[in-house]
Amino acid sequence: HVLVVGDIQLDLRARRATVGDSTVDLTAREFSLLETFMRHPGQVLTREQLLSHVWGYFFDPQTNLVNVYVGALRKKLGDDAIETVRGAGYRLRAK
Repeated sequence: HVLVVGDIQLDLRARRATVGDSTVDLTAREFSLLETFMRHPGQVLTREQLLSHVWGYFFDPQTNLVNVYVGALRKKLGDDAIETVRGAGYRLRAK
C-alpha cells in the first residue's frame, strides 16, 4: 500500500510521505490531496475534482482551499512537484 511517483512515496497504512530520503510531515488534508494526485500521476485534475475528492464539496467558485493546500504541498515537496495547468487545474509531476 505504497504509492510512488518519481521520488515521492506515500505509505497509505503508515500515513507517511517521503521525498527521496526525507520524511515530510503532512496534515490530514495535505495527505489526502497528495494521495489524490498520486493516484492520477501526470493527469490534470481540476479544482472541482480536487474539492470533491478531498473535501467532499461540490464546486464553489469562491473558495481558495485548493490553492492554499497546493501551495502548502509545494513548500513541503518542492516547488516543481505540482504544476499549474493554466485554465485547467493542477498536475503532479514525476521527478
